Amino acid sequence: MAKREIVITSLDEKRLTAVLNSPAIQRGPDRERLAELRAELERAAIVEPGEVPADVITMNSQVRVRDKATGETHDYTLVYPHEADITRGRISVLAPIGTALLGYRAGDVIEWQVPSGTRILEVESVLYQPESAGDLNT
Repeated sequence: MAKREIVITSLDEKRLTAVLNSPAIQRGPDRERLAELRAELERAAIVEPGEVPADVITMNSQVRVRDKATGETHDYTLVYPHEADITRGRISVLAPIGTALLGYRAGDVIEWQVPSGTRILEVESVLYQPESAGDLNT
C-alpha cells in the first residue's frame, strides 16, 4: 500500500525532533522505533498548528480506529513516550501503531508492520484534536 502524504504541525515537529534527539530515548527501549518516526517526519507536510485540518491526527489527539482483520474498534490518545499508558488507551508515538497514526486523517486506512505482523487499521474518527479544540499548547 502506497504511503500518502501526512500532515504534522510545526509544534509537533519541533517536540518530536527533541524526542528523537533525547539521549534517554536513544538509549531506551524505544530506540528501535526512532528511524521509523524520523522517516515519517521527513515525508510530512508541516503546517502551523492553527492551519491543521480538524480530521488530522496530531499529538495528544484521541482517535477511534477499527482493526480491518478483526473488526474491533479501539480508542487511543497519541502521546509522547513518557506519557504512554496502554491501560488508559494512551499510546506512545514511538509504538508501531502510534508512529503509524501520526499525521493521518479520519477515513484513512493504514497498513503498518508490528511485531506480530502487518496490521491494517482504518481511522474511523478523530474524537479530539488539541488544535481544533483551541488547545494549541498541548
